[in-house]
Amino acid sequence: MPSFDIVSELDSHEVTNAVDQANKEVATRFDFKGSNANFELDKDNNIVMKAESSFQLQQMLPILYTKMGKRGIDIACLESGKIQDTGKTAQQSIVLKQGIESDLAKKIVKIIKDKKLKVQAAINGDKLRVTGKKRDDLQEVIQMLRGEDLGQPLQFNNFRD
Repeated sequence: MPSFDIVSELDSHEVTNAVDQANKEVATRFDFKGSNANFELDKDNNIVMKAESSFQLQQMLPILYTKMGKRGIDIACLESGKIQDTGKTAQQSIVLKQGIESDLAKKIVKIIKDKKLKVQAAINGDKLRVTGKKRDDLQEVIQMLRGEDLGQPLQFNNFRD
């Protein structure tokens, strides 16, 4: 029986490369000369931006978005936190969203069921498995979900006949 998985994943190597490129650009830009502005990627795959002022943080965010976009990472998976201003420095954390949360998974299953296609969708942890008798039905589900705005990038993999 044909099936495929719906996932939301990030290539951690590309994220590392994008952060490194953003650090290089901040180091060479004239408006950041002499400041200790930088991006740090921690072990939980969160990005911490540090600068001398909140204005500089606002200038650094588009740099990061551009570098992520050029590396093929959808910026919809980036969620910016609040700016924490502490006297001499300011910092902001950016959370990288991976995996499909249960609320979003339920919403996707509901969208698939509302289409009344002959497929079944099952939630498996942080991914969804869609199975059906016909390959065309599965491809129709993929096209339908690509047209939806779910607030998080989705990938379709593990397609099997």
